[in-house]
Parts: sequence; C-alpha cells; structure tokens
Amino acid sequence: MLPNPGLTQHSEEVVAPNGPKGIRLMLADDHKMLREGLRRSMTERGFDVVGEARNGAEAVELAAALRPDVLLMDVTMPELDGVEAARQIKARLPELRIVMLTMHADQDVLAEAIRAGANGYLVKDCSTDEIAEAIECVADGETALSPRLAASMLAEVRKGSGSHEQERVITKREEEVLQLIADGCSTPEVAERLFISQKTVKNHLASIYQKLDARDRTQAVLQAVRMGIVTLD
Repeated sequence: MLPNPGLTQHSEEVVAPNGPKGIRLMLADDHKMLREGLRRSMTERGFDVVGEARNGAEAVELAAALRPDVLLMDVTMPELDGVEAARQIKARLPELRIVMLTMHADQDVLAEAIRAGANGYLVKDCSTDEIAEAIECVADGETALSPRLAASMLAEVRKGSGSHEQERVITKREEEVLQLIADGCSTPEVAERLFISQKTVKNHLASIYQKLDARDRTQAVLQAVRMGIVTLD
C-alpha cells in the first residue's frame, strides 16, 4: 500500500516489472500533461513506468515506497524542489539513479544537482529519444549531460580559468581515461579505445575520484574541466 493516497501509481504497468529494458522508471513533475506525455513516450520505448509524483515531497515518499531503478525528476517543483528531493532520496537510497530535468541550462542548478547526487542532467527542450538514452545510460552506471548544459558548464569554466597552467594531479593515462569519459564514452568504450581491460578503467577511475575528491564521473569531469585537465567540445 502506498504511504500517501495522493500519490499516483500505475498498477497496470507495475505488474510487468521486467519490461523489455528491465528498467523500472518513476516520474516526478508538477505538470500533469508533461507527466502523461513522458509516461506514454517512455512506456512506448519499453520502460516500466511504476509511478508518478506531483512534487518533490511526494517524490521522496514514493521513491522510498517503490524503489525504482531510475527517477526522472523536474528541478522546479512545489513543496520541495527537485535538487533537495534528490539530496534526500540519495541519502536514503544511494543506489537509485536520478535524471534531472531543468527548464534552462543554468550553471548553478547543474552544480547543485551534482552536489545532490543526481546522475543525469537534461534541458526540457531535449527530445524523448534523448531522455530515453539518458535513462538507459544512468541505469547502466554512466552519467548523462545534455549538450546545452555541457556548453554552459564549459563557458563558466572558461570565464574563470584564464591561461593559468595547472599542476598535474593525475597521471597521463588517467587524463586519457577522463578525457574519453568527458567525451561521452562508456567504460567498455574507454577500454576498447585505450586497449586496456574494463577493470583497469575502473581502477583508473577510482584513483581519479580520490585525487580529485569526486564522488562520481560527473563530479570528476566537472572538477577536471575547472582545473584545465580535460576539455568539453
């Protein structure tokens, strides 16, 4: 039983927990028409949409009740905004993957979402195919960042970076791994391009996280761009 009768759950979709993609998806947005459109389009692409929340507070409650694989959540919502909701959800369910939707490519929102632990960041004018790709990406343990947000982040970094040479803090190989991650490569793709094993890639990433004081790939890339170690094209 749901903890709050006001929360929306779609029982006709919950009965098939192992859909074509095997990904259980939850939606959180205060606009009903957008939720309905997302539910239809994501269901058509094979995702199992297990529930919907109308605001951030409901998202926290419903996520704890349903434990989806991925949560697609708007940033701007009443009662509790998406960033704070993501922070609370991650504190309770660190394994849950979160994709944030934002109306504008705002650098401050991106930084706050990263600190809150979100795994993907999309601007709302992206296509449904891009949303589906981002959901699959984060479900596989990767991160997803829309081109507009990447451009916004890079522009902000360039404003403050100047031409100052940063002292090398990671090895040349780690730089190569991180640059490929920044270019959007997955772990298998990095391994293939560098002719190393996936385990070695993961070992390099673990070392990078420690040296850059980063929690995940997105934080590592953001920090590396700020330090001038890697670039975003």
